Amino acid sequence: MKTFIRELWIFGLKQAYACIFGGFLLAVMLVTRIWYPIEGLHRYDFIFLAAIVFQVFLLLARLETLRESVVIIVFHLVATVMELFKTSDAIASWVYPEDYIFGIGNVPLFTGFMYSAVGSYLARVWRIFEFEYSHYPSRVATIVLVALIYVNFFSHHFIWDLRWVLVGVTVLLFYRTQIFFRVVRRHRSMPLLLGWFLVALFIWFAENIATYANIWIYPNQSTGWQMVSVAKLSSWYLLMLLSFVLVSLVSSVRIRGEGKAVSAAVA
Repeated sequence: MKTFIRELWIFGLKQAYACIFGGFLLAVMLVTRIWYPIEGLHRYDFIFLAAIVFQVFLLLARLETLRESVVIIVFHLVATVMELFKTSDAIASWVYPEDYIFGIGNVPLFTGFMYSAVGSYLARVWRIFEFEYSHYPSRVATIVLVALIYVNFFSHHFIWDLRWVLVGVTVLLFYRTQIFFRVVRRHRSMPLLLGWFLVALFIWFAENIATYANIWIYPNQSTGWQMVSVAKLSSWYLLMLLSFVLVSLVSSVRIRGEGKAVSAAVA
């Protein structure tokens, strides 16, 4: 029992460390929603500058690797393109209701960091828990899948929404895949699909906090805050899968062999 409690405690500490960037962003959003005394600097711009300063701090303190910072930059670019589309006047899937200077079109620049926080978490947790996999599908298949997922985030506004088809393809590709993670000494495992769902669920919780903090609002929240629809879980699940595969391109995918794990470029 003591071993289990100790391992659970260490697991929680490692997860908290992996979430350090996302946790910082969420804390800044909440605190500035309750109290923001700086005149002459828009709240959104403050969040943007705070995210940059914190990133520099993480690098200087060696709490983040250069590889993880590259992941954050890539996510920022990918996310900003999607944000520009989603917040355009013609689509208006959600809006950022406050003023800002650092932005492009309807998108304040700090928004890319929100998506980067997911990539940062995945890159960190991958390293901290020394991930290994069994029955991992080919790299080509995963890249094609997430490319279709990304395209669907745009195309579903004009043609059929294929998200559930893509979820089904995800299940077919990964239903046998186990993820092995080391907390202390030994590796433990769970189905990778379950792990993704749990991450998506926590992102949904964070989304509710962010919308409550008036970071962005959906059309149904324009007259007052209400919880984000549970249906958004499917979107976060697919977006998180996109994040995972992007991280896999810069991290070593270790395939669990007979009795040991070996580094492999999944082909």
